[in-house]
Amino acid sequence: MPNGKKYVFTASARAEVLSELYGVFWGNYSHLFLPNNNSSLPMHATLSEVQSKLKFCGAGEPEPVVPGMSCGHIFKKGESCFRCKDCALDDSCVLCARCFHASNHADHNVSFFIAQQSGGSCDCGDVEAWRNPIDCPHHPPAPGAREALEAAVQQAIRSTPRVVPRTILASDVLPVQDYPHRVTVPHELRESMSRAIAFALDYVLDTLDYSPEETRVSKTESDLRTQATADPMVKDTYTLIVWNDDKHAFAEVTDLIVDLTGLPRDDAYQMTCRIDEIGREVIDMGSNGAHLLEMAKKIAMVDLGVTVRRAHDTFREHISSVMIEWLLDLTRCRIGTDAIYLRELIAEQLLSPRSRETLSYSSSGPLTAVADAVNPSRLTWLFLFHTKLWKRPRLNLKEIYVSVLNLSHDHKLAVASHFAHVYHRVIDAYLLVDREAETSIKYFALQLFTVPSVALHIVKHHNVVARLLNVIVAFFTNQIQDKRIVMNPRWNADLDVEASPFKSKRFMPVFSDLRYLCHNEPVQQLIAHNESFIRMFSSTCQLFMCINPNKRAATNHVEYETDAWISVFNVTLSLSRVIKVYGEAFGRATTAELVAAIDTVIHHILSVCTLTNDRLDRSKFTPIAFHDVEFGGAPYHIVNFDVLEGWVSFHHSLHWLLAELFKHVDILSDENLREVGCRTLRELLLQKASERALLTMVDFPLRVLAMIAQIRTGLWVRNGFAIRGQLLHYRDFMLRELCYDQDLFILQTALVILDPSLVFVTILDRFQLLHYFSGATIHPFYEGPQLMGMVEEVLYVLITILSEKAAPSKLPTPVAIRREIVHALAVGPCTFTDLVKRVAERMVEDISFERVLKEVADFKPPEGLTDSGLYELKDEVFDEVTPFFYHYTRNKREEVETILKNRLKKKGIQNPVIVPQPLDINHGPFTVLKHAFESEALLQIIFYALHNIVEMTKSSGASPPSSEAILDQGLHLIMLALVERPVVFSNLAFAKTFEQKTLLEVVCSMEHDKAYVPYKDRVVWILDQFDQHVPAAIRLHRKVIAPAQTGPDAEDEKKRAAKARQEAIMRQMKAQQASFAHNFDDVDDDDEEDESTSVEQPESYGTCIVCQEDLNSAKAFGLLGLLQPSRLIRRHPDGQHTYFYEALQTAPSLDRSRQTANDTMFPPPDADARDAKNRQNLSFDGFPSQSTRFGVYGSICNHMMHLECFQTYSASIRSRHRAQPTRNHPENIPRKEYICPLCKSLGNVIIPLSLPTDATLSEVPFSDWVRASGISILKSKPDPQLDALQFRNGTGEFVFWAAQDVGYPQYSRTHDRWENVELHRMVDTVMVITRTLSQQTRHLRDRLEPQDGERGVGLYLPEELVGYTIASLEVAQRGCGSPGSTVADSLTDAQTRCIGGLLRCLVKLTALQFKGRADEGKDAVRQAIIKRLLPEWSRSSLTPFSSPLLLRDPFTLLVETAAVAPDMLRHVLVLTYYACLARTVIGLVYFCSKTRNLNGSVGAYTSHEDIFGDVRIFFMSVARHSPVFEHNATLAFQTFGESRLEKLLYSFTLPFLRRAAILCRAVLPSAYPTPTFEGEEPSEYRRLLVMLGIPPLSDLPKQDTLQNCLSGWCAHYGHSQVASQFNFGVTLEYPTIYRIAQLPLILDNLFGDHEKVMTCTRCKAVPADAAICLICGTVVCLQSHCCWDLDAKRGECNIHTRECGGAIGLYFLVKRCSVLYLYAGSGAFQSPPYLDVHGEVDVSMRRGRRQYLHHARWEDIRKNWITNGIPTLVARKLEATVDNGGWEAL
Repeated sequence: MPNGKKYVFTASARAEVLSELYGVFWGNYSHLFLPNNNSSLPMHATLSEVQSKLKFCGAGEPEPVVPGMSCGHIFKKGESCFRCKDCALDDSCVLCARCFHASNHADHNVSFFIAQQSGGSCDCGDVEAWRNPIDCPHHPPAPGAREALEAAVQQAIRSTPRVVPRTILASDVLPVQDYPHRVTVPHELRESMSRAIAFALDYVLDTLDYSPEETRVSKTESDLRTQATADPMVKDTYTLIVWNDDKHAFAEVTDLIVDLTGLPRDDAYQMTCRIDEIGREVIDMGSNGAHLLEMAKKIAMVDLGVTVRRAHDTFREHISSVMIEWLLDLTRCRIGTDAIYLRELIAEQLLSPRSRETLSYSSSGPLTAVADAVNPSRLTWLFLFHTKLWKRPRLNLKEIYVSVLNLSHDHKLAVASHFAHVYHRVIDAYLLVDREAETSIKYFALQLFTVPSVALHIVKHHNVVARLLNVIVAFFTNQIQDKRIVMNPRWNADLDVEASPFKSKRFMPVFSDLRYLCHNEPVQQLIAHNESFIRMFSSTCQLFMCINPNKRAATNHVEYETDAWISVFNVTLSLSRVIKVYGEAFGRATTAELVAAIDTVIHHILSVCTLTNDRLDRSKFTPIAFHDVEFGGAPYHIVNFDVLEGWVSFHHSLHWLLAELFKHVDILSDENLREVGCRTLRELLLQKASERALLTMVDFPLRVLAMIAQIRTGLWVRNGFAIRGQLLHYRDFMLRELCYDQDLFILQTALVILDPSLVFVTILDRFQLLHYFSGATIHPFYEGPQLMGMVEEVLYVLITILSEKAAPSKLPTPVAIRREIVHALAVGPCTFTDLVKRVAERMVEDISFERVLKEVADFKPPEGLTDSGLYELKDEVFDEVTPFFYHYTRNKREEVETILKNRLKKKGIQNPVIVPQPLDINHGPFTVLKHAFESEALLQIIFYALHNIVEMTKSSGASPPSSEAILDQGLHLIMLALVERPVVFSNLAFAKTFEQKTLLEVVCSMEHDKAYVPYKDRVVWILDQFDQHVPAAIRLHRKVIAPAQTGPDAEDEKKRAAKARQEAIMRQMKAQQASFAHNFDDVDDDDEEDESTSVEQPESYGTCIVCQEDLNSAKAFGLLGLLQPSRLIRRHPDGQHTYFYEALQTAPSLDRSRQTANDTMFPPPDADARDAKNRQNLSFDGFPSQSTRFGVYGSICNHMMHLECFQTYSASIRSRHRAQPTRNHPENIPRKEYICPLCKSLGNVIIPLSLPTDATLSEVPFSDWVRASGISILKSKPDPQLDALQFRNGTGEFVFWAAQDVGYPQYSRTHDRWENVELHRMVDTVMVITRTLSQQTRHLRDRLEPQDGERGVGLYLPEELVGYTIASLEVAQRGCGSPGSTVADSLTDAQTRCIGGLLRCLVKLTALQFKGRADEGKDAVRQAIIKRLLPEWSRSSLTPFSSPLLLRDPFTLLVETAAVAPDMLRHVLVLTYYACLARTVIGLVYFCSKTRNLNGSVGAYTSHEDIFGDVRIFFMSVARHSPVFEHNATLAFQTFGESRLEKLLYSFTLPFLRRAAILCRAVLPSAYPTPTFEGEEPSEYRRLLVMLGIPPLSDLPKQDTLQNCLSGWCAHYGHSQVASQFNFGVTLEYPTIYRIAQLPLILDNLFGDHEKVMTCTRCKAVPADAAICLICGTVVCLQSHCCWDLDAKRGECNIHTRECGGAIGLYFLVKRCSVLYLYAGSGAFQSPPYLDVHGEVDVSMRRGRRQYLHHARWEDIRKNWITNGIPTLVARKLEATVDNGGWEAL
């Protein structure tokens, strides 16, 4: 075949291979795999696809319920999986969406993830995966399955392993038991199927025998020719293959391929896509080996994987890949109803040996691994050859393995035994050669090592733990030969932290594997009961003892700071987590086993610390030396070490392990120890090791604590940042519990097993403070603040080891967690993320963490846009808080103390004292810890802690540094002693003298000393306690001061005096103020006299934001505004029931809020139930983009600028653009954009300020006004100039108000008076922008426009700028408002000014056409508007009004009136409203004719009769002039009924009234006040009719003039051609509240059945990264290469934006969980509308908690869109960021 296809593997070659395989596979039995009428598969199709499509025997449907069968659903890339911490055994147990939603996890801690690649599977139905049964109805457990498994595990623990490990063979694995859907398979078919599967597997292995393990290029052509090959003819045709990696970008690889091969860029780009998707690609082929090698070397230079192989071998590899695909397909197929038979067959063949031995056994490669195995199975070979494969076949193989695992428990054990057999070689490949770590077979370990029974089997029978430890030792000591880690390493080899193993990031998963294995309950039992485990592990930990030590730089700064410490800490972190798990295992040990383990660890510690075994570097570590010191008159023999001079390491892994073992205090209790022949732990350890040995052991952690203290007090500054970094990590929340706390616990243990005084003196010696605590306050090395800092640090250590009880009393985990949470929250409320940073990782991961959190804290959900959810400690829990908690810093401790004292004061306690809580250690070896308070050495420390401060304060007159903290600590130690050992300590304090004083005297002296007032409450408490035990001594030393001096009277006297002083000062200030004001008034009076004689100042309108001068008529100025293209306004879609119902259900008042309390609750109540309804047919309910109307929206930011300043500012913008040429600027100069210098809003025009109008509304009654208007028109002369300026098509519009009108006189070409010129200049900015927008958007407008070159071309400004702006403002206000107000009251000052400014532009445009006239043409336009409105002027076809009025938007006429004749607004309003009613009737009749019959009866009840009267009569009056129209109107009433049509008329005409109210209020605010109503408030419609003075339709019978007008309009319309046309010439606007697309309440429901909904309309595929357009609900591919427009260099989001929102785009990015705003080629990302259950944003779903829609954030996104705020939002984001690579880099 390779020859026949000329070595080119095409789709047809793939089809041929598949066809052959299926043919051989089923022989003559294809009817068992396909329905009878299908005897063969279609080309290119796979069997599983066809079976699913045809629903063959239930394929493609959910599997029937079989008790005991696990779900085993294999996750595809991008699919959602769920994890329930409360139910799962560990983090690796997950559920598919179907099983998760079918089982109950209410109030559980659920997280949710997206599968990053295929291969994982659902664990539902696997009894070993769950802590509690999850009761999924689809996968019930088999009866008794759990019990049977537990019994088998117990038996396995007791069994003895074989001497030589043996893998489980196919013959040992039974078929799946109790499977009810079996079919009878003919023997012949079984044989042919087995043969075909075996052949495929052998072919793959035979091919891979010759494949290289690494992507390396042969050095010379001769090396290339001598490559191993399977080609019998050894043809010299070669292929050049590029391999995938995670380092190179698409563009980089594409460019490389184009440069090397000369292929067109599109082809090269497709190749790059295939490299990414498949894992590799042939980019060139030929017989010129030298040329290909040269190309390969160029590719290798950029560190891209590349190989040159014989084309024959490459072709075979392609075939192998198809065979693997075929095998995967078989795992998804069924034979009849049996869905597992084929998987069993594949498992059988995988577990069997290869059919024939190949010659390649002798070749180099991984084969050494299987040399010691007898007949290695095919599966073993595949595990070893995994590295030779590329991305797609690797993932496919993993899926095959997982499908086999899910068959049965026996299959799991069998696969695991084969994997364990070659596990060390798998690790080799992963650590040293694998190019694509993420698809490595090493990660398959997670599927096996986390299953308890499997872990037990491979640990017991394959010795995996020991082999893993060997790998760790060999790897870190760099014992690597030929890319293989040595299997039996030398354990005494040296570590080099600078070597490559430490720098590798890949070692972490190896430690994770070890942790997963050892975490399983059965393996923990093995560790506890078999001494070999702890012995080997101790030897491994020994390797990492004291690595990377530090020495203080005393004189010179460290010149070169290495970052090796980071790698070392990474290793330490990984190791310490394993130590934690290993230590926990001994909770299952007997006392003898635990004692033996402690003995082993101490032995290893001592052999390292005493330099017995050469583990430590002798050039840095010296042998342990002892010296004699005296303290308090007693001699002590202790270790001699100077931390300032010696080498100290942070890393003491064996000590951490020992600490974990000592934590099993229940097993080490005195009763238990008697069983092993000891009375106490102290006696036991002193039997095993001498006191000197124990001191040596304790000294190493103590050195670290001393070093930390010295670093914190600034003694190690010359060591640079590296030493600070190590300290921060060591004490940081990540490592604290694993390292720092362990070192402290070792010291605590020392207090129990040694004489406490000896331990205290050793601590002081290590901190070099023996002399200070003997009275010497001058130190040879520590300067003043450093000395006091060291004293504070040592007291902190003493307080911790004397009062910390978590480990000594072995607090149950929930109690320990509660304690940590309480102390973390005592400082103040915080978010969940901040809380997690304050608590140890192990506790956060614990199942009870969130349950405990709910018990002790209240959750405050986020309300605002930037809020996060906060947890606040419940008040009653504050009683559990201790300020001296050992994880508090000094600042935190003081904060907490203040909080607690304030709380007690609120409760009425005058002088609160926070008494320490007792230790309460009632069992175990630490019950004697409290006896440490009887130590005289401790007493001396406390004495000098206080005495030295008192003396230093006296001698210098000021308190020394850190004195407050030291006094706090000293007094706290006394209080601790009095709580634990009151009698003994009181007697000691009174009897023992130092420097002729006792501790009691020092405390007594502080009681009334003014310098120590803050401590008085505590001192009094201490003395009161002493008084109970040594009353005589207290009477002797305690001063008693007469109460009169300090009593309440004295206090009151002080307060009275202070108040009198304050009042005197206030009186004095008042007198000064009065005198100043009097003098100032005189000055003012003078000014006023001057002013009266001077010129009157021009009125000021504010200040210019550039020059800060007044804005007045002296200098031209304008408003900064933005005109933006918009497609916001929606037309009502035809013929869709959903929108019909929405119009019917519109609220009667759009100016009242519709929000309920449920909307704003977080998390949303019943979110799962509400989403479940939508889950079946998930759609985003977007609005169809083709039903929108284009226009230009105008807005201003309300800041003003002089025109001169504006020119200067524009010049500065241009110079900025030139200075930063690569930046993506917030504004675009060709589009005339700029940023407001004050508020950073985007702008592109400068709009004139509308001056207050002196027009008043005409008071003439309506009918009189109509008559008078008619007469005045008749009297007036014809105006040919005006007639020439009206549209020829008879609409009555004016050509000079068109954006592209050729008759517009440009500013630069006109000469006019100064003020007119400046106004013209501003109008010019508006015209330039609207003209450009008009030219670009002709295709979006359906108005009839004149031909290019004629006058009047382009956007009609009164309608598509002013009208559109007002319409947009009205739409944005729907659903907002409060009682007593109307929509007009919601107008802001900026919106009013903007409307006024735009109307002034219209007036100016008129004036430019009528230059000679005094009224600037207003009267002529006014008459034309009246003519247009009164029907008698439009009857004849020769007038400019021959087109029916009802085809025009009546609101545009109202805008025109507001511009030129605001005095006649009241009457024009009545006419336009009735025109709107008639026009809506036309639109409704058309709309009803397009909407099919609705269900439900046709109701006769009408609810708005008071407004509309008889709707039927009105409809028929409008329709009677056209037979077609009348027929449709009759049909509409028959189909929909009067009540519905009345409701629709109400809904569709209400927006007109709202817009009219906005316009009238903006133009004549005083003439249109908000009306008030007595009693119940009427509907919005009624309120607006009253406000605008419009008679309701129900009054029409009384209005003759109006009847005539209506009759004329309708007749004109009815007789025109349009009435008989298809759409009657009228489209209605969408009348309800505008919504953006709907997203589910819970984010993960987007991923449930995402393939059905999440399909890109352009490429018809499920996007790898989807974005949902929130305007129309379309799904697009985000930043993907499938829908990329190569020519325009635009992605699909930008392409779709042009089709949907025009200039703006609004997208929800699904996987990134964020919002994307686009505007004209730029964009900005914003945080998502979803928050997790803790009320926090989780961008990209990194934390994985379920996320809920937050109402306020969602509304903010809608508000940004509906207020046309996206351009400014994007501009502000870009303005705030100076980037050099475009907005995508943000």
